[in-house]
Amino acid sequence: FDPTLPKTMMEFLEQGEATLSVARRALTAQLPVLPRSEVTFLAPVTRPDKVVCVGMNYVDHCKEQNVPVPKEPIIFSKFASSIVGPYDEVILPPESQEVDWEVELAVVIGKKGKRIKATDAMAHVAGFTVAHDVSARDWQMRRNGKQWLLGKTFDTFCPLGPALVTKDSIADPHNLKICCRVNGEVVQSSNTNQMVFKTEELIAWISQFVTLYPGDVILTGTPPGVGVFRKPPVFLKKGDEVQCEIEELGIIINKVV
Repeated sequence: FDPTLPKTMMEFLEQGEATLSVARRALTAQLPVLPRSEVTFLAPVTRPDKVVCVGMNYVDHCKEQNVPVPKEPIIFSKFASSIVGPYDEVILPPESQEVDWEVELAVVIGKKGKRIKATDAMAHVAGFTVAHDVSARDWQMRRNGKQWLLGKTFDTFCPLGPALVTKDSIADPHNLKICCRVNGEVVQSSNTNQMVFKTEELIAWISQFVTLYPGDVILTGTPPGVGVFRKPPVFLKKGDEVQCEIEELGIIINKVV
């Protein structure tokens, strides 16, 4: 449609509103459309500068663990190398016997910023997508000095997609049904209105410490129903299929191998 458009999502986001308006024009042009079956969907963002994650950010998830609701956001990270596409496989690492599911709303940053005020935060958001924060609980909770990083960042532990839904297409990101199914059975079912810290507060908090860049991904926490807190605990095994779905954003489907 327009050969000047960048070839990577990162450059696309960096160019801001100008590229978005070209994309909108492309949508209205009567160009041939490829059938979905002929296309392989990658993660909407593949090599962000950082993936910032928020722990214990759903009121009902805190109740599930019998822990108080945090007074400040709990921040950890995944490496960008953990990102895979919306329909890619999640690989069980031989080092872990306790791999768990977590559906999350992911925020994609569209504009660089540092010490961003909460009132200005949405101006820095490009849009939202669905994330699966796959977690090796043995490494997260007992090994590695109980630091969360290793348990969260094995390869394939961050499926994203199926698309980056721009913020103007969503009525209210903090009132969306969110659910996870394992082999067709609903294991997590909640609403993003249960989030302790909303997108604006999270961006204000995180950007005190680090500069946020276009393409950076923020995973905003998971609702209750994860495997580790079931009695007895349930973990993912080879052959399982995990579906993470958020209203208005779509569904990602990842086979466990």
